[in-house]
Amino acid sequence: MKKRKVELVVISDLHLGTYGCHALELNKYLSSIRPKTLVLNGDIIDIWQFRKSYFPKTHLKVIQKIISFASKGTKVYYITGNHDEMLRKFSDMNMGNISLVDKLVLELDGKKAWIFHGDIFDASVNHAKWIAKLGGIGYDYLILSNRFINWCLQKIGKEPYSFSKKIKASVKKAVKHISDFEETATELAIENAYDYVLCGHIHEPKILKKENKNGSTLYLNSGDWVENLTALEYNNKRWKMYRYEASNFTEEEDEENLLEMEDLLSGQALSSFILENKKKHLPLL
Repeated sequence: MKKRKVELVVISDLHLGTYGCHALELNKYLSSIRPKTLVLNGDIIDIWQFRKSYFPKTHLKVIQKIISFASKGTKVYYITGNHDEMLRKFSDMNMGNISLVDKLVLELDGKKAWIFHGDIFDASVNHAKWIAKLGGIGYDYLILSNRFINWCLQKIGKEPYSFSKKIKASVKKAVKHISDFEETATELAIENAYDYVLCGHIHEPKILKKENKNGSTLYLNSGDWVENLTALEYNNKRWKMYRYEASNFTEEEDEENLLEMEDLLSGQALSSFILENKKKHLPLL
C-alpha cells in the first residue's frame, strides 16, 4: 500500500495493554501514513489496567511503529493522559524526535492549536480516582464482550453494534458530561485566543465550530482506538476525521484480524486464556 503523506496526525486513547484496544487495525492505519508530526494525545499505554500477562505482539508493534516514525524524521509528541499519568513525573523530557509533555501549542499556518488530553475537566478522575479506575476495568470488559459479539455478527454478515455508544446516547448524565466537556474546552480556548482546541479522553470523535460573545474556535476530539477507531489529520490548512474502514485494506489483513479474535475468544474462559498465553505475550516492564 502506498503511504499517504500527512502534515499532522493526532491520535489518542489507544489504551495499549487492554483487551479493548484495536491494535491490529491501528497498525494498519499507521503503516498507511507518513506523518511529518505525530501527536499522541494521552491514554496511549494504559498503566491503570496494565497486566504483565497481557501485552500482545500487536500492541508492541504499535510502539515499534511510533519509534520507527521518530527514527525516520517524524516529530512525535507524547501528551500524558489520566491512564498514563505516571509518566507526568517525566514531563518535558526529550529523546531525539520524541517529546513527553502534558500539553502542547502548535502553530499551523499562522493559527494556534492548543492540544491536551482533557482529563483535567473530569471530576471523577481528579477527586474519586478509585471510582474512575473501577469504571475503566468495567469498560474494558464491556468492550471485550462487544468485540466478541461483533465478531459473531461479522461471521453471519450483520452490521456491528456498540454497547458503549448506545449507553452514552441513552444516559442523560453521559450526554451532559460530553456537552459540558466541549463547552469548557472551547470557552477556555476562545478566552486564550486559540484557533483550534484538540482533546481526547471522552472517546467522542468530533469536529465542531464553537462561538460565543468573545469569539470562536474549532473544537476537535480525536476519539479513540477502542470503539471508534478514529484519528485527526491536518493537511493543506484543513482538518479531517479519519475513520478506520476494513474495506480499505486487503482481505488477507482482514483474515488476520478474524484469526486474532478467534485466538482471543476460542470458547475458553478469559482467565484460562491469560494463563495459557503468558509465554506468548511480551511483558512491557
